[in-house]
Amino acid sequence: MKQSIVHIALVVSDYEEAIEFYTKKLYFELIEDTYIPEQDKRWVLIAPPNGNGCAILLARASNAEQEKFIGNQAGGRVFLFLSTDDFWRDYSKYIDEGVKFIREPTEYDYGTVAVFEDLYGNRWDLLEHKSDHVFSQKYHNKAIT
Repeated sequence: MKQSIVHIALVVSDYEEAIEFYTKKLYFELIEDTYIPEQDKRWVLIAPPNGNGCAILLARASNAEQEKFIGNQAGGRVFLFLSTDDFWRDYSKYIDEGVKFIREPTEYDYGTVAVFEDLYGNRWDLLEHKSDHVFSQKYHNKAIT
C-alpha cells in the first residue's frame, strides 16, 4: 500500500492576509488559488519552496464555530512542523521578516528546533533533523536522492 498526506487544512480569517503572510514572510509558494462559485469559497494551496508533496489548504472560516479555531487548531500545541535543510538560514530570514518565535533555538539529539507563531497564533516547529536521525533517513534522504 502506498499513501501520502497531500493537503492539511488551516482555518484562516482572510485569504489575502494569509497568502501575504505565508508567501512574503515564510517564502511559501502559492500553488493554486481557484474560486469555487457554487460554494462561494476559494481553493488556496500553499507549500514551502522545493517541498516534497504536502501542501496547506488555506480554508477561510465560514461560520462562528470555525472562527473559534483560527489560531488554535491544536489547542495550544505545536500544530505544524516545517523541516529545513538549513535551520540557521531560515531562522535568520524569519527573524528579519518579523516572525514571532516563542521558543528559542535548541539542539536536541534529533536536530535543531525553534517554535514560531504564524499570523493567527498557530504554533509551528522550524526544525532541521540531523542526518543520522530516523526521520531524516527515511524521508529526507529518500526525497533528495
